[in-house]
Amino acid sequence: MKRIGRFMLLLSVCLSLLAYIAGSSNTCPANLEAKCGDDSSDDWKGEFFPDIPKIKYEGPTSKNPLAYKWYNAEEVILGKKMKDWFRFSVAFWHTFRGTGADPFGAPTKSWPWEDGTNSVAMAKRRMRAHFEFINKLGVNRWCFHDRDIAPDANTLSETNANLDQVVELAKELQEGTDIRPLWGTAQLFLHPRYMHGAATSSELGVYAYAAAQVKKALEVTHYLGGENYVFWGGREGYQTLLNTDMKKELDHLAAFLQAAVDYKKKIGFKGTLLIEPKPQEPTKHQYDWDAATSFAFLQKYGLTGEFKLNIECNHATLSGHSCHHELETSRINGLLGNIDANTGDPQIGWDTDQFLTDIAEATLVMLSVVRNGGLAPGGFNFDAKLRRESTDVEDLFIAHISGMDTLARGLRNVAKLNEDGSLTELVRKRYQSFDSEIGALIEAGKGDFETLEKKAMEWGEPTVSSGKQELAEMLFQSAL
Repeated sequence: MKRIGRFMLLLSVCLSLLAYIAGSSNTCPANLEAKCGDDSSDDWKGEFFPDIPKIKYEGPTSKNPLAYKWYNAEEVILGKKMKDWFRFSVAFWHTFRGTGADPFGAPTKSWPWEDGTNSVAMAKRRMRAHFEFINKLGVNRWCFHDRDIAPDANTLSETNANLDQVVELAKELQEGTDIRPLWGTAQLFLHPRYMHGAATSSELGVYAYAAAQVKKALEVTHYLGGENYVFWGGREGYQTLLNTDMKKELDHLAAFLQAAVDYKKKIGFKGTLLIEPKPQEPTKHQYDWDAATSFAFLQKYGLTGEFKLNIECNHATLSGHSCHHELETSRINGLLGNIDANTGDPQIGWDTDQFLTDIAEATLVMLSVVRNGGLAPGGFNFDAKLRRESTDVEDLFIAHISGMDTLARGLRNVAKLNEDGSLTELVRKRYQSFDSEIGALIEAGKGDFETLEKKAMEWGEPTVSSGKQELAEMLFQSAL
């Protein structure tokens, strides 16, 4: 009996070893010590997250970190399914190209599927991991920079060829699914050629190169069925005005954006063009400092009908505003197109790109989205990265789950506020003196000074009511 027992134990071990060997060729262990086997071919079709199940909704009482507690995609809130309010998108660059590096620290992450190269084969493997991640997370949109999904090369034509190969794979992986890019963009800042900016560069050759790169990125976004295209400013500004012809650079930029509008129409791209305000990245004189500055630029050059804004909450912090302020400024002016779902640290003064976890901030964000009637064809993309010390593959899922649940709680809180109605009624009462004949004239733009002077004489010293600020805050907090 002992011999039989030993034999069975040995057989079990052998079978387990054979299973491991067989499995090692088509799985990618979720830890930093393991790699995806020796197969480095670009058509490797293994599983990159073998220990991660498809993420499901389990409700607020769930203790499972790999489950949604508040985001229930098919649940209807305020007349729309939750998935339609959010239109969540995975950002390729932070999720699959983030290294954990910061200005004072070396990279802390190297995912199991990475081989240390920036080859086309590696780019294709990374794209496959990306699509598995999207499917397991349960979203159907993604967004990208051209140079993050495919490597740069020695010439523009060679670089375009690299991009074409990876894009063909992405197109193949999209087939038979409803996954499409929320938006695409050209990365016009990392390469040294863009040290003076791209469309604002003082060098004509750089301007032309940037135009060619945007042309290709627009074509790629259109080919993949993208719904929007974003212009990331960032370097489109100046540290000093002493050696800069600001008007010339703004004129050049406007011409560049108009050319993009023209080419979009020429190729039949129906998506929305977006500008993202990007203060202090790393310049201090910018056309896109905040929503209001961007709006002024678009107005001056007659582009307001062609562009909307992509608002990043972290950038609102850097510009000295709240995210809610930037969203409302955009919404009121008909420019709210998309939201980068992240947050920053008000004390650091840099773009920390943290996942949004503040329930109050998320509720204010969703107040603007609901007032806007939604974001389609825009949505929420997670321009957010793991903290430097978060190095497990499962952390990628946990971070996105947390961000999605936070915004879902924000939406649920807005529904509570709407159902209760107390905050809405408080605001209505504060302005009820305008619910009069004279008030209606003013709001119609017909309140002339002569009439108002006559009324002021007639009414005497006005009575000023309390703004009830603390009550407003109490009502808001009661919904959190």
